[in-house]
Amino acid sequence: MHLTDTGPMVAEVSCQRQGAVVHVLLRHGQRMNAMTRSMWRQLREVFVQLQLDAGVRVVLVRGDGQHFCAGGDIAEYADFRFHEDSLRQFHEEDVWGGLSAMLECDVPIVAQIEGNCMGAGVEIASCCDLRLAASTARFGAPIAKLGFPMAPREAALVARVAGEMTAREMLLAAQVLDTPTMAQRGFLHRVLSAEQLGTEVEHLCARMSELAPQAARMNKRTLRALGQHGPAALAQLLLAAYAYADSREHREGVSAFMEKRAPVFPDHRHDT
Repeated sequence: MHLTDTGPMVAEVSCQRQGAVVHVLLRHGQRMNAMTRSMWRQLREVFVQLQLDAGVRVVLVRGDGQHFCAGGDIAEYADFRFHEDSLRQFHEEDVWGGLSAMLECDVPIVAQIEGNCMGAGVEIASCCDLRLAASTARFGAPIAKLGFPMAPREAALVARVAGEMTAREMLLAAQVLDTPTMAQRGFLHRVLSAEQLGTEVEHLCARMSELAPQAARMNKRTLRALGQHGPAALAQLLLAAYAYADSREHREGVSAFMEKRAPVFPDHRHDT
């Protein structure tokens, strides 16, 4: 969590497209990209639109400047935190609206993590499929120092992705963990120097953007069903799990392999 000086500053979630890769930028001036209520709503709008865009193959989420996201914008808290109804609305509509839009997005999401990744930052990173971090990044959710718990659905998300032990340490002991520890516990996929991180993330996104987009979206739906909804959701997926058999993408991938050439996958959503 972070609170600093006042004054006009930009607080936004913006996106920029570079071919089939979309960069989603968390930006909040001198507050280490702490999330405002407006930014949570923007996060939802961005990912709802990305889900509908057949041309997007990879989404990269990162913070502006030297930090990923330092938590929530504490300067706003007095406006809503001390009334049950407004507090519920904040967490269940604003925050969970943004996080659930990320979780429901079928496009692969990569997180580029630098500096502080606290509270809301850990939650946003937990919604990403691949997480790469600078060796100097720091992770935690020290909100116990502020006198309130993590909302139930948010805590369940962090515990599921970061691990229950890590969630307990962050929430009950207000422990801030370093990058090697988070990598050892399986939260991070790669750790790089701050100088290498941007280049490696760029290469990863470029490589992912050349892979089969339909297959990527189907894989995400399967993994989401397994991780969040269990056997019942998986059984529902099985009803149409092999409908891609005659798709152009399927035929192109196999044909390219047999012909010893690079595949060229078209942009589409449901080509079966």
